[in-house]
Amino acid sequence: MYHILFVCHGNICRSPMAEFIMKDLVDRAGLAAQFAISSAAATTEEIGHDMYPPAKRKLREKGVPFTARAARLITAADYAASDVIVAMDRENLRRLSRLLGPDRDGRIHLAMEYAGERREVSDPWYTGDFEETYQDLLRACTGLLAYCTGPVSYTHLTL
Repeated sequence: MYHILFVCHGNICRSPMAEFIMKDLVDRAGLAAQFAISSAAATTEEIGHDMYPPAKRKLREKGVPFTARAARLITAADYAASDVIVAMDRENLRRLSRLLGPDRDGRIHLAMEYAGERREVSDPWYTGDFEETYQDLLRACTGLLAYCTGPVSYTHLTL
């Protein structure tokens, strides 16, 4: 089983959106049994809160299923259990370094690396643009799935 953990600042916007987009991708590819996918926060600010309502609206609009959840802080056990940890921005990387220590196993990467881009995922908390964030995450998750399994066709997805 391949364990993927998405991380953002508070675990209420980008990382849970990525979690559910990735779950939908692997489910549609018939690979759900081969993956364990979750998300966590790099800070304690939103611990216990569900996904931000505009993030839910965007996923619903795109036909991506999701469930109620509670934001949680990443732990050292998460690092040990994950094959890859996908951070949304460079600030998340800095916080992960402080929380987890050095990434000795090379498990931590920026999300947009999987889309072939050297930039951060747009943060809708500040921009209010959940469409841009969705598009970033869809590209990143599609690339991550290809990285994990090899190329797969995703023509069914709403762009």
